[in-house]
Amino acid sequence: MKRIFVFAVIAVGAYAAVSLNQPTGSKGIFMVDKVGAHLRWFDPVTFQEVASIETPKNPHDLVISADHKFAYVPIYGAGIYNRNPNPEHEVEIVDLDAHKIVGTIDLLPYHAPHGVQLGASGTLYVACDVDRTVVMIDTKTRKVKGTLGTEGTGHWIALLPDESKLYVANKADRLFVSVIDLKTQKIVQRIPMPSGTEGIAASPDGKIVVAMDRDEPVITVIDPKTDKVERIALKGQTKGAYKVYFSPDGKKMLTMSTAAKMANVLDTANLKGEQRTFATGKDPMGFAFSADGKTVLVANHGDGTVSVVDMATLQVTRTVQAGAGIETLSYY
Repeated sequence: MKRIFVFAVIAVGAYAAVSLNQPTGSKGIFMVDKVGAHLRWFDPVTFQEVASIETPKNPHDLVISADHKFAYVPIYGAGIYNRNPNPEHEVEIVDLDAHKIVGTIDLLPYHAPHGVQLGASGTLYVACDVDRTVVMIDTKTRKVKGTLGTEGTGHWIALLPDESKLYVANKADRLFVSVIDLKTQKIVQRIPMPSGTEGIAASPDGKIVVAMDRDEPVITVIDPKTDKVERIALKGQTKGAYKVYFSPDGKKMLTMSTAAKMANVLDTANLKGEQRTFATGKDPMGFAFSADGKTVLVANHGDGTVSVVDMATLQVTRTVQAGAGIETLSYY
């Protein structure tokens, strides 16, 4: 393993605002079953499935509108990153209450939509990795209104809450995070990621962006004001973590390791402080936080289950069968 340098990191205080891209709610749970090519709804109290619909292959990420009426789900294609020979080119618009697809946004000539983020302006940002492009969609008109070049095969993206910058994780294709100024629509920085990048997320208050190293068990913490970075080791991990999520109130940050079947929990007020861990199912790939902050759900993509975890004790209180392989999920 390469030597890891750990630097001091600026403390991030408690957050007052809830970001569009860290949604929660109490009406239901919405799940994207990537492996099973379905969208699924579960009751947030009983954890029983209440509805499901089939999609083209294969749905991946999700984002929920500010009024919680709609979800936007990109259809990536039947393959995986770097092996997706027949990529799809649409984003499905899903009515969360009616449990049905009510519209489709065609992204042609762009393909393989994956990571999505929603801006306060109503702009939906969709990374199309094979075309090295982020497509911008006006959610009012449901039309493409522009594109952003990423230079690399952008897979996951992180939007600052003030919609000033977009951070693009180029996975293994380009060993940097592309930083795009959304006013000029140009790349203004390339943040080195020597082993490549997995997940990336912005904190609800926009004070930090966190990127996950593909190989090393570290998190890369980016200061959006300067785009300077600091690196923090992950407790108990021997390989790179996968994705990163902030709780809606911004007080907790969670990562997961598919290799170790484990999640790490960090306090954002002191990212260098004690880290707690808990066991997950096979190939954990997503988290969802309840509105009261007491529960986190873990999508175990590899075994078709969702773990229900008590945030106070970090104990799995229930394991729910959920489709064939959930990658992304959310309370709404």
